[in-house]
Parts: sequence; structure tokens; C-alpha cells
Amino acid sequence: MRTVNVALAERSYPIRIGRGLLASADLLVPSLKTSRAAIVTNEVVAPLHLATLRDSLKAAGVSLTEIVLPDGEAHKDWPTLNLIFDGLLGARCERSTTLIALGGGVIGDMTGFAAATYQRGVPFIQIPTTLLSLVDSSVGGKTAINHPLGKNMIGAFYQPRLVLADIDTLQTLPEQELKAGLAEVIKYGFIRDLPFLEWLEANLDALLARDPAALAYAVERSCINKAEVVAADETEQGERALLNLGHTFGHAIEAGLGFGVWLHGEAVAAGTVMAAELSARLGMLSSADVTRVRRILERAGLPSVGPRLGADRYIELMRHDKKVEAGRLRLILLQQVGQGIIYDSASLEDIAAAIDSCCA
Repeated sequence: MRTVNVALAERSYPIRIGRGLLASADLLVPSLKTSRAAIVTNEVVAPLHLATLRDSLKAAGVSLTEIVLPDGEAHKDWPTLNLIFDGLLGARCERSTTLIALGGGVIGDMTGFAAATYQRGVPFIQIPTTLLSLVDSSVGGKTAINHPLGKNMIGAFYQPRLVLADIDTLQTLPEQELKAGLAEVIKYGFIRDLPFLEWLEANLDALLARDPAALAYAVERSCINKAEVVAADETEQGERALLNLGHTFGHAIEAGLGFGVWLHGEAVAAGTVMAAELSARLGMLSSADVTRVRRILERAGLPSVGPRLGADRYIELMRHDKKVEAGRLRLILLQQVGQGIIYDSASLEDIAAAIDSCCA
């Protein structure tokens, strides 16, 4: 097992990375506030992993409430969030009850938001079961639900007490979900870790084949990058925004098509190509650099071309992005491959041209 620490003073916490961790109650119990916990999961993950977690915690004397939600981004909303509150209130869960998120990014975000708001705040633990959530959404304390006009627009910064990253859960992950998670892994190489990008280019086939050693290294390296950024800028006032490479375009794709039509990682991949294309139009990247960005995403089985919503519709949706300031679009672009930049001076004409050139 490897450990990456997220350094946030008194709210610091460890990310435990290894195999077979779901059955290791000794890793979880020290992070519980009392011997009572509520597991929040979904109808897809529950048959695969809930029993292992339940049995290990019950054997350690933990009293459990289980809440199983419908699966999918389309359910990341108020009605589904209320199902969590219904379960907690129905079981008379107290402020000392720890919420445990067992699932992908949707479950992690919603459980974290519920923890931030139930009785004005209860402790929670992240147990991510998708590659995307292992390397990104479970780390850093961003919690939220979607609104029809924008993704993750209603939420809170609320840190977990522990992230338990069991690599074995990736063996049951559908192929499409694995590939979607690679978009967030590759992102770290693009924005701040060129040696990692070079490693990914050399080891992508091993990741797609679910080689445990390759997956463990990719998860650890991604979490190290994420932890460093979060420690420096917890509430995204500056550097943390770099983690959103491709996301402003990608969120527009998700909202424009309807949440759940494209997976988040798929939309981010197409959005990353748009960001690279815009970076080239602004003189920061060469055409060879854009080809490099496109090539590794395509090798990962990810879309490099976005849906043709129309540039005006993209920009309309992008204006709802959380990084908009004083009405100006703040985009994450690439100053060079391996170095991201926050940029707010791109003209709407250049943005529209980049979008149109990257849409089917």
C-alpha cells in the first residue's frame, strides 16, 4: 500500500492506494468519528462491492445504514440528493455519523455535498470505484450537484477524512468508464507533469489492459499532482483552476447534450482538444503539439471531436462556468505541452473558430 497526503493543516488527510483495501476495516475505523456510519452507493456498484465493505466494517463492530441510489450523471440532482437525506433521517443518523461514499464521481460528489449540509456538517470518507474518481473527483473536497444550466453549479468545498483507493475495483469497471478516467490521468501530464505524460505515452497499452502495477503507479502519480495543487489552492482562487483543462468546453458538451449522454471524461477529452486548438491559434502551441494531444487521447479510446452543437451554443453554455469572472471566460489553455495557463483574453471569434474546427 502507498500513501499520498493532502496537506491542509488540521484538515489534512491520507489517500491510501493499494489492492484489497475494501476488506481492510483497520484502515477505515480510525477515520470514523464513532462506531456508526452510513454507506452511500448506487445500484450498479452495490452488487459488486457493497458486501465486501459491509462485512469488513460489521466485523469491526461498526453499525451501518445503507443507502443505494440510482446510477448515472442524470441523477446528480436535488431529488436524488434528497434520497440521501431521507435515508439518514429515517435511520436517525446523528451529527457524529460518518458518511462513506462508495462509487464513482457522482456518488462521491453527492455524498460529500450531503455530508457538508446534513445537520450542518458530518464527517465523510471517499472510497472511489472508478478510475476518474480515483485520480480526480475523490481528492480535494469539491462536492456538488448539477443544474440544467450547468454542471456542478451547486455545492461546497468539504474535505473527506480519508480516501481509500482500492485498485482492485477497477477490474470490474466497464471499458468505456476506464477510458473516460484516462482523460483525467492524461490531463496531469498536459498541465504540469511532462515526465508523467511521457510515461503515459509509453505505458498506455498496459493501462488499457488493466495491469495492476501500471494502474497503481498512474493513480499514485495523479494523486500526488492533485494533492500538491489542492494544498496550494484549496478553494480554486488560482492554480487549482488549471485542473480544469478541457472542462469548460467539456461541461458545455455535457449540458448541451443532456447530462449522462456523454461520460464526463469523454467530454473532457474532446474539450481538451478544443483547448489545445485554441492554444495553437493564440500562438502557444505548434500544430505538432496539437497532434500530440489528439493522438494520446485517441489511443486511449477517447473522442477527439466534439458534437456539433454550434459555437454560439457552446459559448452560451460556457458562460455559466464557475471560472467566469466579470463576464469574461477564463479558460485553461496550454502555454506548452506540460504547462497549463489560465487565460482570459481569447476573443469570442477565436474561441468559436477553435470549437468549429474540433466538432463533427
